[in-house]
Amino acid sequence: MSYKLIAIQLGDLLKWDITVNEINRVAQAIFNFKVSHFPVSSITSQRAQLIYDWIMTLATQKMNNDERNKLLVKFCIEITGDRNKDKVIRILEENGVKYNLIYKDDLNLFFSRNYHEEIHKHARNLFLQGNYFHAVFEAAKAYNQAVKEKSQSDKDGVGLMMDVFNSKNGVLKITKCITETDINVQDGIKFLSAGLMQAIRNPTAHEPAITWPISKQDCLDILSFISFLFRQLDNAQYYKV
Repeated sequence: MSYKLIAIQLGDLLKWDITVNEINRVAQAIFNFKVSHFPVSSITSQRAQLIYDWIMTLATQKMNNDERNKLLVKFCIEITGDRNKDKVIRILEENGVKYNLIYKDDLNLFFSRNYHEEIHKHARNLFLQGNYFHAVFEAAKAYNQAVKEKSQSDKDGVGLMMDVFNSKNGVLKITKCITETDINVQDGIKFLSAGLMQAIRNPTAHEPAITWPISKQDCLDILSFISFLFRQLDNAQYYKV
């Protein structure tokens, strides 16, 4: 594999899409070493040179190749926006770094949960990057937005859930709300949805990730919970009051 080619091609691809501060922020969060300088006369962009320096510094670290490649992939994906992600994966794989093999276990773990498609859309890439905090945050935000759109409500968060899933006059009905069991299920989804906002979305919206850590196991479990709520929302019927 060629770290030099990866570094050059990645820098050339991303030199207009990211700032020096962002490159350093991501690198310092992933790597436990300081960057060294590897001047290349053909690299004229400061940002491209910085990307090259971080990757080549990683290449000189004493560690096994699997661990080095995992760090490389994480760094490359972290500094890449969605628009260029496929191109970056192609650069890595064409130069001998198998993206899918590195994340094979996590991919299998994620797919084994049979998540709702919205969880895949909003959280899969973040989970594979190890960004468990943001994977949960994005999924919770996506559920909140989906409820707003289906209910045609301008409310938000806990207030939104308590209003639109109300068994008496809410506009989204999971059940017919006739029998006691119907009402219990309807109110249960209301409280579960409100709990998601109170316990998950609000803390991740207001607390820094570094002081509100979410483990891989908790992330998987929370995403399963949000996936369940998305499936209930799919079945909900809109009744205009």
